[in-house]
Amino acid sequence: MTKEVVGEGGSFTAKDYHDPPPAPLIDAAELGQWSFYRALIAEFIATLLFLYITVLTVIGYKSQSDPLHSKGDPCAGVGILGIAWAFGGMIFVLVYCTAGISGGHINPAVTFGLFLAFQKSYYTRYGGGANSLNDGYSAGTGLGAEIIGTFVLVYTVFSATDPKRNARDSHIPVLAPLPIGFAVFMVHLATIPITGTGINPARSFGAAVIFNQEKPWDDHWIFWVGPFIGAALAAFFHQFILRAGAVKALGSFRSSASAV
Repeated sequence: MTKEVVGEGGSFTAKDYHDPPPAPLIDAAELGQWSFYRALIAEFIATLLFLYITVLTVIGYKSQSDPLHSKGDPCAGVGILGIAWAFGGMIFVLVYCTAGISGGHINPAVTFGLFLAFQKSYYTRYGGGANSLNDGYSAGTGLGAEIIGTFVLVYTVFSATDPKRNARDSHIPVLAPLPIGFAVFMVHLATIPITGTGINPARSFGAAVIFNQEKPWDDHWIFWVGPFIGAALAAFFHQFILRAGAVKALGSFRSSASAV
């Protein structure tokens, strides 16, 4: 169990867990280490596999439910539930595989692997897996969906990887990729009908650049502003509310002031 001792002035003097030290944004020394290139390769392969499976699932579903194919049966293919499972399941698998190597961010940018997954004619006809605001929804609704969806994902990542939680609940095993994958799954279920589910600017940008048609670019700003706001809100909520970062900082300030 976690032991937090509250000293005079509200300062926290002891704890049985350690936060990881902050890493520099750029460390030139890493360029000479194999671990850096191993992480780079792991993220690239994970990104390629993620896009291959998920984008192919989206295009396959649109192809099977197309009125020009399969008689336009709306029940043909995997459906929205299957698409959500494809995204959530791949995140679970790939984060589990790469977390110990590169952190398992799986944050896709533009990749030529998209063209390797399927015929170009199908890729163009069915939207290339690019995110866009669906008909019948306003930009405000789409922005709200992206904010809330990203908040759920980032909040889950913080909770699943929190060292304080691991120390406090050491008797309860936590497999971090599982709740993260389920968060992606649940968010896709809720927001596919609205925006196609972005919650990752690089994934939305990469698909839009390669597809390069008008519709994905019309409201593309939503897939940047929404995730950034949602991520910032999740970080603030976790660090300053749940972990009482503001209270601890205030207590430390008061303790220092009283010592003077």
